Amino acid sequence: MSYIAIIITFVFINNFILTQFLGLCPFIGVSKNIESAVGMGFAVTFVMAIASVVTWLVYYYILIPLGLTYLQTITFILVIASLVQLVEMIVQRISPPLYKALGIFLPLITTNCAVLGIALINVTSSYNLLESFIAGISAGLGFLLAIVLMANIRERLELEQVPKPFKGVPIAFISGGLMALAFMAFDKALLTNLLG
Repeated sequence: MSYIAIIITFVFINNFILTQFLGLCPFIGVSKNIESAVGMGFAVTFVMAIASVVTWLVYYYILIPLGLTYLQTITFILVIASLVQLVEMIVQRISPPLYKALGIFLPLITTNCAVLGIALINVTSSYNLLESFIAGISAGLGFLLAIVLMANIRERLELEQVPKPFKGVPIAFISGGLMALAFMAFDKALLTNLLG
């Protein structure tokens, strides 16, 4: 698979939030304003990219040679947890306001199924190291795109007269569903038409 095809696939066609419904907790929880959404999006992108590389290396250079492939899920979770700790320390040092805005959602990247999902997809799709890295970045950028779009919608909805039963999370889920429908326009036919 070409690198451009991987990028288009994970940003638009198989967007982790809008087509695979992975990572919905931070998507709904952090998308209340654009600043925290951008911070979370970049943090998830960083973790996905680095986790894709590290889990690929661990899988092909440790688990396969030792015959321990059945431990891939637990191993990947440990790698991701370590990387999230690193990201948490970096964000806390570089931007304390962002660290405070992200709150509990930053450590929850550890349990974000999208991060584990890309690590498992890289292995099951037999991507090489560079393809895994590109898939990780692309999946993270797809996450970033979805969460920033949602934050923009939610900020605008705060200014609108939304019926009381739909205020807050209900209208966020409705908006997310409509975004998912819009992303259904991106399908494999688009990829075929773009890349031949």
